[in-house]
Amino acid sequence: MTEQPIIRIRGLRTQFGTSVIHDDLDLDVRRGEVLGVVGGSGTGKSVLLRTIIGLNKARAGTIEVFGENMTQMSDTQQRVMQERWGVLFQDGALFSSLTVAQNIEVPLKEHTKLKRDVIRELSAVKVDMVGLPPDAAYKYPSELSGGMRKRAGLARSLALDPELVFLDEPTAGLDPIGAAAFDNLIRNLQQSLNLTVFMVTHDLDSLAAVCDRIAVLIDKKIVVDTMENLMELEHPWMQDYFHGPRSRAAMKM
Repeated sequence: MTEQPIIRIRGLRTQFGTSVIHDDLDLDVRRGEVLGVVGGSGTGKSVLLRTIIGLNKARAGTIEVFGENMTQMSDTQQRVMQERWGVLFQDGALFSSLTVAQNIEVPLKEHTKLKRDVIRELSAVKVDMVGLPPDAAYKYPSELSGGMRKRAGLARSLALDPELVFLDEPTAGLDPIGAAAFDNLIRNLQQSLNLTVFMVTHDLDSLAAVCDRIAVLIDKKIVVDTMENLMELEHPWMQDYFHGPRSRAAMKM
């Protein structure tokens, strides 16, 4: 992991109507790290993710990804940039009318000119990569468990072999065994594929098991450090979050 930021945010302001979510927010995400993003309800964790990838427009500030200023890009330039990252939305966000294999093929068809048989082969590789059985490729999202849908969504996010992956609450709704297995999958993929991971989560176990650093959204800004250092800060929310019984259990992992 190098110190060169793969994401660099300066002076970010996001706002909906008169409600300011982030104000003068700065953030660097280092290449090769797993960054966990946490915060209380309404602090804009998912808003921050969606703003970085261009689904929400910032009111002020700059967002650089791979050294390129996202706020000054044309639609064509943003489309090219999107080929370099993958996104796993909550519950997978799969197309319900498509099979798992067809879902994975969507970005391959949209962003490449590969032949049909090559696309099918790549889809099968991604299914295997996320630990799904081969027959899952032919199933529809409604036929899958919650954990399998998330794995299918992750497979789709990896379709274009991205350098950067955004995960929005990847373990939400999973039982402890399923969540732990997904944490292990994320870490193994990150290491084997040399990914940078931006992960929005509320799961303390995931923070302890997977993340190199943690970014806490608080008071419309962000504080980034290791869990151990954040636990030493005196802010009331951090004290409640990092010193509760769930945090003590997570830190024993």
